[in-house]
This record gives sequence, C-alpha cells and structure tokens, in this order.
Amino acid sequence: MPITIPDGLPATHVLQRENIFCISSSRAQQQDIRPMRILLLNLMPKKIETEIHLLRMLSNTPLQVHIDLMRITDTPSKNTPIEHMETFYKNFDAIRDSKFDGMIITGAPLGQVDFSDVNFMDAMKRILDWTMTNVTSTMFLCWAAQAAMFHLYGIDKHLLQKKLTGVYPHRLVKPLSPIVRGFDDIFDAPHSRYAEIRKEDIERVADLEIIADSSIAGPYIFAHKEGKHLFVTGHSEYEPLCLKDEYIRDLKAGIEPDLPENYFPNDDPDADPIVTWKSHGNLLFSNWINYYVYQLTPYKESEIGTVRTHSQIQLV
Repeated sequence: MPITIPDGLPATHVLQRENIFCISSSRAQQQDIRPMRILLLNLMPKKIETEIHLLRMLSNTPLQVHIDLMRITDTPSKNTPIEHMETFYKNFDAIRDSKFDGMIITGAPLGQVDFSDVNFMDAMKRILDWTMTNVTSTMFLCWAAQAAMFHLYGIDKHLLQKKLTGVYPHRLVKPLSPIVRGFDDIFDAPHSRYAEIRKEDIERVADLEIIADSSIAGPYIFAHKEGKHLFVTGHSEYEPLCLKDEYIRDLKAGIEPDLPENYFPNDDPDADPIVTWKSHGNLLFSNWINYYVYQLTPYKESEIGTVRTHSQIQLV
C-alpha cells in the first residue's frame, strides 16, 4: 500500500525515483479506505532532508499512511525555504482539535542544552500532554526521547563526556516484543548525541521496559507496555552519509570531532561507509505502524485517545 503525502512535497520526486509507492493527498481522497494518520513534528534544522529519511521508512508497510507535517514555532528556519514551511507545515493551533493514529517527534541539535534553556520547551510540553489524548502511539527519536522522558516520566538526561557518534552493535533484551519482530539477535544502529538516558532510570518506571540495548550506546529501544510511547535513542532512519556530513560539519566549525566509530572502512573519512543498519530500520518503522498504531488505534478517529483496540495486551 502507498504512503500518502501532501501534493507538491519535494520528497515525492525522490521517492518516486526509488520506485517507492506513494500517492498525493488529492488522489488518496478518492479512495474509500481509512488510512493511518501520522503526524510528524520535525525539529531538525534541515527539514526536507529529514522528511525524506522518515518517509522512506514509513513507506515500507502494506498499510496506507497519510502524513501531516507540523512545526513547533513560527520562527523562520535557517536551513529550509520559507515557502516550503508555509506550504507544508502546520502549527499546533491548526491541528489541536485533530486526532492521529501515530506521531513521530524527531531529534534536535540540543543535546548539550538544559531543558530549561530550550526556547520552545513550553510548547513541547503542551504537545506532549496533547499526545496523551489525541494520538494512539508516539515515537520519540533521539533528543525527543530525552525530552519526553523528562516531561512525561520525570527522568532527566545525563551529559556524556564526549559525543557518542558511530554505528554500534545492539542486542535484543525482549526478543518477543512485536516492535523488534524480524530483528536479528545482534544488529547495528547509528547514534549521534551528547546525552543519554540511563538504564537504571528507565527500570525505575514500572510502565516502561527496555527492548534493545548496547554495551556501548546504552538503551536503544524502550517502550510503554501498551505501546503508547516508543523511545528510540539512535537514528535508524539515517542515510548512509548522515554521520559523515555531521563529521565534516563539525570539522568546519572547528569542533575537532572524533571520527564516527565503526563507520568509515579502516577509519578512512574519504571512504564511503558500508551501511549495516538499513534492514532493522525498516523493520522498526513498519513494526511500529503495524503493532503500535494499526493494531491499537480505533477505526473511528473520534475515539482515539479514549479507546485502545487491544488495551489489555502487553506489547513489550
């Protein structure tokens, strides 16, 4: 089944060139099908690039998925044309009264910033509270996972001594969890962050369980037992050159970054990295759409937030 995206979104041309099945919103409206409505709150500076990464992941499902894009403030983006933002992005007021089957909140380059100093944190808190009644399942990526844990569960992040950057092996802690169905026992995933959520802090929350972790990168996937929240501390949606681009960016900024670990062949930054995380990334997103969204959301959108189809089934 196709992914449904707004008419004219630049990502459409990229996805079509890759033979990814996607249709425009206007065409989807002619079909008598109840698509899954997914809201993407994009906090990354390069909006279009992040859209493409996530839409690739969301397209790998037999379900029809309708995408809405949201911004957290009306402040102009430095890295995205204002015309793009005005055409495709909605603010919170525009969607406040809507219901969504699923929501994804991206990371943001704020790992070293205290939550009290994040200029949109009040807006972030309002949105997180709103998801409790208006979204069936929310996926939090990287910094968003840290922010959601802080606000929803009272768990603060801890700054690392240096940036964690690279591709690391992970193991399944809960191999029978539907969210990791089809995963290998050991699998790779990229990370790029300055802070962490510690295992012992997660384990203190009775409603949460760790599903996959790494001896180097720490907890990677953990979730609410009924699928309401899914936390992913890494970047399974990353394209092959994302870590390389970040490394070059930091070099030019004079930060003197470490080479991403387990990424460049023979640690040669001029060599193209070998991708070892794409399969699990696609499974992660398709499993979320199927088990945490489609299987749990009510058919009537008006009942989202009040009815969970399998509310007695523990997903973790």
